[in-house]
Order: sequence, then structure tokens, then C-alpha cells
Amino acid sequence: MKTDSGSTVSAWMATADVPNFPPLAEDAECDVCIVGAGIAGLTTAYALARAGKRVIVLDDGPIGGGETGRTTAHLSWALDDYYVEIEKVHGSDGARVAAESHRSAVDRIETICRDEQIACDFERVDGYWFAAKLDDTKLIDAETIAARRAGAVAERVVGIPGVPFETPAALRFPNQGQFHPLKYMAGLAKAAVRHGVRIYCGSHVAEFEKKPRRPQLKTSDKHTVTADAVVFATNSPVNDWVAMHTKQAAYRTYAIAVRIPRGSVPRGLYWDTENPYHYVRLANATNGEALLIVGGEDHKTGQGEDLEVRFGRLLEWTRRHFPMAGDIAFRWSGQVLEPNDYMAFIGRNPGDQNVYIVTGDSGHGMTHGTIAGMLIPDLILGVENRWEKLYDPARKTLRSAPEFVKENVNVAAQYRDWVTPGEVSSPDDIKPGTGAIMRDGAKKFAVYRDDAGALHIRSAVCPHLYCIVDWNSVEKTWDCPCHGSRFDAYGRVVNGPAISDLAEPNGGGS
Repeated sequence: MKTDSGSTVSAWMATADVPNFPPLAEDAECDVCIVGAGIAGLTTAYALARAGKRVIVLDDGPIGGGETGRTTAHLSWALDDYYVEIEKVHGSDGARVAAESHRSAVDRIETICRDEQIACDFERVDGYWFAAKLDDTKLIDAETIAARRAGAVAERVVGIPGVPFETPAALRFPNQGQFHPLKYMAGLAKAAVRHGVRIYCGSHVAEFEKKPRRPQLKTSDKHTVTADAVVFATNSPVNDWVAMHTKQAAYRTYAIAVRIPRGSVPRGLYWDTENPYHYVRLANATNGEALLIVGGEDHKTGQGEDLEVRFGRLLEWTRRHFPMAGDIAFRWSGQVLEPNDYMAFIGRNPGDQNVYIVTGDSGHGMTHGTIAGMLIPDLILGVENRWEKLYDPARKTLRSAPEFVKENVNVAAQYRDWVTPGEVSSPDDIKPGTGAIMRDGAKKFAVYRDDAGALHIRSAVCPHLYCIVDWNSVEKTWDCPCHGSRFDAYGRVVNGPAISDLAEPNGGGS
């Protein structure tokens, strides 16, 4: 399914009744201002409000309209970076904290659902990580031992009961969770408001000023919020220009939802050992059917090819493993930020005392966002939290240096796009509903032709760190291959770290 703008629609976006909130209409002040109304921002706001803090939440879109609405909503402490690797980088205590914090996050979501009576299809299910081929049983065996050392309950099994495919080995993680993310966000937003949180949607933060005592944020319509502390919960932090973006890399991941007969597959979470791996879960549907949601086909943002083909490959993999799968009912893609040492960055922004960030979700956005909603309030309230060290955004992890170098070499290589030819030589070559990069002398332009045939031309230079953007034919966006900033077809920013639009053709910047 597609929206009128041509972007893909997730199963959640199509079935949730999310409350609307107006934009900020005047200057305001508070104890804590949170930028971002996804799961990290609203969970943090909810906790702080319950602790007596005056909280304002700003977002340039609707509740959950960013990456929270694009998740496949696995709630798990079976971590996709493997406890084997986490232990190597962060030691045995770090692996234990990782397991403990993600397990606590699932418990926290369940508690909020109960306390606030949020009907969001939350349920506990088993998770199975299974070998895609015989050689992968060695990895399953090693992860079984490492997960148990980290304190996670893990059972090595030969097969998975009830599924229509065979696997030589699997690792069972009992008591994981799943829910409808936007139904949860709708309930969480209403609960936060009941506790005093002020939420303003359609309010784009265009400027941020670090003042010694009380930082200030200014929206694009010139309203100012002054606060004692600021939390940037924007998937990719928009307050930082360079430092945090060298520690993580942006990837696109793809998902499809196909209808299957209800009861034909046991409810659970499933992941394979392929690289990129596939991830599967079930969701409720109507007419006696269920939705099988399958994700995978990851690539670095702005660096993928054959984007439409990826949905076909996902469907082929799905039908090979689940022969009862029907046609694609929904399809979408999302942004995943992969930190170079596997753990998210949650806490004080490096060098600041009253600015906090959450980023680096590493494919576990729902639990990492909830961890942020537990850890950041503790830091603001002066409560000791043993998770602080593991998630500290200022940490330096020497064992992750090779990954740090590899990703930043990749970023540097993207600047060669400044000297390559354009993809088309004339706007006449661009079909309606598509975009392409065009060179004019020393400059490059992002050219989009809308469905009515009108041209929309912007500078092709990302205003963050000046890489040349790439056309995303699936989402109809311009994506930056360096640090993952994204812009709609008309050049308006939709994902950080950029906070401004692509420049007008005569506005410089290219």
C-alpha cells in the first residue's frame, strides 16, 4: 500500500488512532524540554512528569511519526549483535547490563500498559534465533553459552515447534514480548498529558543554543522554549554536528506484512543467522487472518541499489520458509543506527551537563527507547543507575576501533560523488513521480518531477556535512549516504542529523 505522497505504509500506520496535538504557539519555559515524540521521548517525558517535573515535548511531525511508526516492534533481550560480541567489547559485566536493561525495558512497557490501561496488543511470546545453514550451529552454540553468562535465559533446541520449515539448531529465549507500537504510543501520549506533559506537534526545532544554565530551543516559526535540561530523542541527534555521527552508521531496513491463516504459525519472534539477517513476528489482522511481518535486506542509507527488488527478495524468503504466505498487504522501510560498539548512546551529551541524547538503536529501538526513558530521568533527577557507564555517549571503546575506522572510511569515500557525472543530463529524462541527480557545471542538483509533471529543484548537497544526496525510489526521499539525513521529494528535512532543508538552487550550498 502507498500513501498519496508515494511513501510506503507500515501495518501500524494504517491501523492506529493517534491523538493530534497543535504546534507550539508562544514562547514557553519548563524544567525539561524533550525533542522527539517517539518512544524514547514520550517514555522519558512520562517518567519525568510522574516525578514532578514540568515537561514540554516538541516534534515536527505526529506522535510516533518517525522511526517508532516504522518498527516491526520486537520487544526482546535476544540482541542481534550477539552476546558473544558484546562480551568481547564490553566485558562480562557489560553483557550482563545489556541483558538486564533490555529485559527491564520489556517489563517497563508491560507495567505502563497495565498501570495506564493501554490496549496495544501487548503479549509475551518466545523468541527463536535459528541457524540458516548447518555451519551456523557453531554460532548458536557459542551464543547459548554467552547469553547464559549474561544472565539471559536461553535454551539450545534442535528445531522450532510448529513452524513450516526446518533448521539444524535454534536458541530459544522465553518470555520476550510484542505489541502494536502506535497504539502504545497513543496511550502513552494520553497518559503523559494526564500527568502534566505539554506536547506540541508540527513544531520543528530549527535552532539550539547552549546557555550556561538554561539552554534554549527555537522552532522554525520563531517560538522559544527555555528549560533547565534538554533531551534530544530524535533517532539521530540533531544537536551534534560531528562527534556522535562518527560513532554510528545509518542503515535502511525493509519490512513486508503478508496475510496468513490465523493459527498457521505459532505466535513468536523469529530471527535467522543470515547477514543481513531476517526477523519475523505475527500481528493481528481481520477476517480470520493474521499478518506475518518479515524484515531484512539492510543496506547503508543512501548507498543501496535495486530498492524495489528488495521487497521481492523478502517475499521470496518468506514464501520459502512460510509457504502459506499471501501477497504483500503492507510494505515499508525504516532507519536503523548502528553504533560501532553495539550499544546505544543514552545519557549526557559529551561535554554537557544539562543536554541529554538517545541514539544508536541498533535494531532494538523499542527497548533502547524505553531504556532511555528509565536512564535519562535518573540522570536528571540525580538517581544512581548502574546502566550509565555502558550507555555513556562519551565512552571510548578501543576494541571497536576497527569498526569505527571502517565506517568512517566508507563515509569519506562518499565525497567522491562531488566529481562524478549526474545521473541524467536533462530534466526531460526524469519521469513523473521520480527524482535524479543532475550536474550543472560544478554544481549538483536534486531534481524531482511530481505526478503532475512539475519540476522541483534543490541543491543536492546535504546541509549537515555536505555529502551529495541519493534518490530513494521506495520512500521517494533524498537520502544522505554519509550520516543518514533524509529529505522528502521537495527537499524538506525528515531525518537528522540535518536540521534544515536542501537549499534552493540559487541559495548556495552546492
